[in-house]
Amino acid sequence: MTARTLLGFDYGTQHIGVAVGQQITHTATALETLALRHNRPDWSAITRLVSEWQPQAFVVGVPLNRDGSENSITRAARRFGHQLHGRYHLPVHTIDERLSSHAAAALMENAPTRKARGDVDKFAAQIILQTWLNHPGPHP
Repeated sequence: MTARTLLGFDYGTQHIGVAVGQQITHTATALETLALRHNRPDWSAITRLVSEWQPQAFVVGVPLNRDGSENSITRAARRFGHQLHGRYHLPVHTIDERLSSHAAAALMENAPTRKARGDVDKFAAQIILQTWLNHPGPHP
């Protein structure tokens, strides 16, 4: 298997968490949380991360309802994935990210500082990307 770098995203209504991962080592690392500007992704910050990490693909968490149905944020996350593909011409994989923010918040409960506890979005992106790396392939 060749080394592939991926960027993972936890798309939200106010923030986008970003993580980087390596497919050969199956590891993901939280990078940063980006604020939406006027309800739009911070494309200059995303371009900076794409330039820095040179990913071969993206993974976007898609938040579904407990019953698997879609909602407004599901559609916004899918739209964000389409925009990533359109801007950077790289494959975009999606994965069901139900409860990733809750899992990240649980991890952060014991974080040493208030700032670390408040930056849950980048850790949710790490969980999303790590889940995809552990189980690559078609996802809803």
